Amino acid sequence: MKIAVLVKQVPDSDEIKMDPEKGTMIREGAGNIVNPLDLNALEAAIALRKEYGGEVVTFSMGPPQADIALRETLALGADKAFLISDRFFAGADSWATALVLAKSLEKAGPFDLIIAGEKATDGETGQVGPEVAAMLNIPLSTYVSSLLVTGDFLTVKRTVEEGYETQRIKMPCLLTVLNDMNEPSMPTLSGKKSARRAEITRWGMDELMLKKDDIGLNGS
Repeated sequence: MKIAVLVKQVPDSDEIKMDPEKGTMIREGAGNIVNPLDLNALEAAIALRKEYGGEVVTFSMGPPQADIALRETLALGADKAFLISDRFFAGADSWATALVLAKSLEKAGPFDLIIAGEKATDGETGQVGPEVAAMLNIPLSTYVSSLLVTGDFLTVKRTVEEGYETQRIKMPCLLTVLNDMNEPSMPTLSGKKSARRAEITRWGMDELMLKKDDIGLNGS
């Protein structure tokens, strides 16, 4: 089973500043961490690989320092990592971000399953995962707290306002998961050492054959 995990590096600070003209976040000066719910997504992917074999590949769109977040995913057990970075991606809203990620997944794929956290702590829109699924034209399930693989199908439990909902969804598909999906692991010392030496593939606008009008602020 080939699984992709979407990862975002987010500010580790309560003092987030906004650019009043662009309406975008000012990230300079703030510490950064892997978005917590994305760690639940990674843990779920690694558990599936352990049971069914295959590989786990992480993707992050962000500035060059997002390399740190991807190396953390490698330390935790991911097999490969892709940093999608270009100055023309700056200022992207969820739609422009999803477009870049969808193109990256198409280029690196195909994948049997794509997993993301339900939302990011710096935006909390919960839109990127569903938008990526729409752009890839694959089935989607959100607010997932558990899953079971049966052949080419997943049976997932979703948290909804009234309680829980069970959904059967055919792979390839995309899931966004909640924090009660699992308890993320801690990286091992050997994992950290291996991650420091690992090669991370870097793609920008040209590698993905994207146009400036479709990405960043222009495409938002």
